[in-house]
Amino acid sequence: MQTPVQIDFQGFDARQDARSAIEEHVSELENRYGRITSCRVVLKGPGGHHRTGGLYEVNVRLALPDGREVNVGRTAKADERHSDLAFAINDAFKRARRRLQDQVRKIQGAVKVHEAQPIGSVLRLDSSGEFGFLAAGDGHEVYFHRNSVLDGAYARLAPGTRVAFTEEMGEKGPQASTVRLLGKHAMRS
Repeated sequence: MQTPVQIDFQGFDARQDARSAIEEHVSELENRYGRITSCRVVLKGPGGHHRTGGLYEVNVRLALPDGREVNVGRTAKADERHSDLAFAINDAFKRARRRLQDQVRKIQGAVKVHEAQPIGSVLRLDSSGEFGFLAAGDGHEVYFHRNSVLDGAYARLAPGTRVAFTEEMGEKGPQASTVRLLGKHAMRS
């Protein structure tokens, strides 16, 4: 770590056992998941807080390379186990570990990022009732077959109907592999 762990005790005196437990948790995270550039932990003691009562609150902020962060700040207000400082620290770092795992997966590309389906409108329908064309958001035409329309909704299509679709390249150009009605048209049966 580039900077030492910062531990801030609020509402009670600093405790060496808490400091040691936090440093051990941070060391474990760093050994397991790689470089953590800085860590700040705020321990709020139980007191007259109307929202937390006699519970400890532990906030953890881990700074990672490339400006990424992991923040754990919310303590379960109704969980009486947080009246024990050791439990509150362990619980906060367990949540930090899960969030750090998620960040590492994103960095490594293991988490799929789904793009939103394009939205367009029905441009025209063939008189045979077997296919039609969509106008994509950028104006290009996309062919679709009635079998591509989800939920058997082909009969509810008309020029101007808004749809979401999945586009792929077909033998003769762009085609929609799925077409889903949007808005009030999707509600009719």
